[in-house]
Amino acid sequence: MHPFAFSRVSTVTAALNAGARYGRYIAGGTTLVDLMRETVERPAHVVDINGLPYKDITVTRQGLHVGSLVRMSELAAHPEVRATYPLLSQALELGASAQLRNMASIGGNIMQRPRCPYFRDVHSACNRRDPGSGCDARHGDNRMQAILGTSTHCVATHPSDLAVALVALDAVIQVRGLDGTRSIPVQDFFLRPGDTLQDEHSLRPGEPITSLTVPAGAHTRRSGYLKVRDRQSYEFALASAAVALDIRGGVVRGARVAVGGVATVPWRLPKVEEALVGKRPGRRTWTDAAALAAEGAVPLSENAFKVRLVERTVRRQLMTIGGQ
Repeated sequence: MHPFAFSRVSTVTAALNAGARYGRYIAGGTTLVDLMRETVERPAHVVDINGLPYKDITVTRQGLHVGSLVRMSELAAHPEVRATYPLLSQALELGASAQLRNMASIGGNIMQRPRCPYFRDVHSACNRRDPGSGCDARHGDNRMQAILGTSTHCVATHPSDLAVALVALDAVIQVRGLDGTRSIPVQDFFLRPGDTLQDEHSLRPGEPITSLTVPAGAHTRRSGYLKVRDRQSYEFALASAAVALDIRGGVVRGARVAVGGVATVPWRLPKVEEALVGKRPGRRTWTDAAALAAEGAVPLSENAFKVRLVERTVRRQLMTIGGQ
């Protein structure tokens, strides 16, 4: 680990000033410390923001409001969240390990860096870590890599289960900078790998996430998260499906579907949703809609199995949620 300076702030003003100057915040540290230890990240100065007042969970008739410093385990265990937004609770509980969930913040979870092994190996070529160096994953060990939203520059999957659930539920992220506050739909927050690979999200320098909101709706109670992985705990997804359905009068009135483990960003499936709305729940409806889940996929040498896997994962979760 390279030497670095460390400071704590207890006010929003101090945090913004420090962020504008140093640009690196830490809360739970479950991702950043790992990357610093592996010398992937080399910040000269780290600013601890745990003293800031972004720790509330509020559930109202309008929706859910969550402070960015709320811990994963706290949000997952909240009784109103479990009852009204089961998709969020399940996505959180299927992520990481119990110890990490007790430490990791909601804001930090959203800000996770790619989990590609070539990104974490400083001796490998990785455009995310060293723009212009190349992408060893494209022709290397790419079983875990993405098949959707990829480019010639990067094929790494986004690691956050929570982010997939937030995309499905139309969440909005609130951020604050020296110029004021902004609200960013989570769908627009994550950036696909283009020519500027260092831009993984739409945050500006020194701008921390303060909170996120999830709008209420008839679909939030009938929702859930399915994660398919090589082992049952402490493992990233091969494919995952976040599904929320509004079914009334024997007809699907609204559908929200997103997938993880297969794309460079949390991946919404609007064509799957369109294929569901107006249809009667049933095996044919679920199967026909799920067949669209991998549309546009570009498999690599070792991950073509993910095409069928994501289709089957979406179908299974549609059957589960649709049959509640």
